[in-house]
Order: sequence, then structure tokens, then C-alpha cells
Amino acid sequence: MLFHSKVPRALEKKARLFGFELADLLLVFLYLAVSNLVFGHTRLKFLLVWGGTTALAGVLYFVKRGKPDGYLQHYGEYMVSPSVLSPSMPDLDYRSYFQEEAPDDET
Repeated sequence: MLFHSKVPRALEKKARLFGFELADLLLVFLYLAVSNLVFGHTRLKFLLVWGGTTALAGVLYFVKRGKPDGYLQHYGEYMVSPSVLSPSMPDLDYRSYFQEEAPDDET
């Protein structure tokens, strides 16, 4: 008799909770905490804290639907990067890992 077991189809898929990536949940809970700290003792607590958190979660859920993992991070990096990337320009931020030593003159 041949034994078999189920194997996940995508081993490198990111962990999701309620359809959100963990970074998205961190963003939602961070907004919830900060807005509760600022607006927690006002009359608009329900609207600004819970309404804003629900709106942020809904926007994240529906905007990111069907997008690859890390979409918002990559989109932010794209928006911050320079508009023209030329292949012939030197990389000014590059530093070599090993320092190259100057050849000794033995003449």
C-alpha cells in the first residue's frame, strides 16, 4: 500500500491572516493604536478610530486583491526611486566589500 500526504502547493507563499499580509495587519493596528491615543477621549472616537480603521482595512483588502505579495512595499519603492534609470550611469551608492590594494612598485 502506498502512503501519501498532502504537500502545500506553494511553499514560499507569505503568511496571511484574514486575507491580509502581516505587514498590512501591522499597519492597520498601528493606525488603530495611534488614532485611539489621539482621539480616544473625544466624542468622535467611534467615527475616527473605528470608522477609520475599518475604512483602512477595507481599502487595503480590496486594493491589494489579486496583487502579488509585498505589492505596497514595491510600489512605494518605485514611487520614491528616480524617474529615469540609465544603464550607462555609474552606481554612486555602491561600495565594494573588499578594499582593493594598490599594486606595489618593485622596480
